[in-house]
Amino acid sequence: MNWTSPAEFFAMGGYGQYVWGSFGVAIVVLGAEWYLLRQRRKAALSQVKRQLILRKEEFQ
Repeated sequence: MNWTSPAEFFAMGGYGQYVWGSFGVAIVVLGAEWYLLRQRRKAALSQVKRQLILRKEEFQ
């Protein structure tokens, strides 16, 4: 395709709302996934630390 202006590029021949909406949804989903992965990692590390402390106390 050949666009003559930025407005035509963003309009994408009338399909811009679907194209840019899809990009927006993908960015939101990837951001949520990244956030949730960080939360699960923090929780897993906390659990491992607690288990190590309990085992250390158990052997003393």
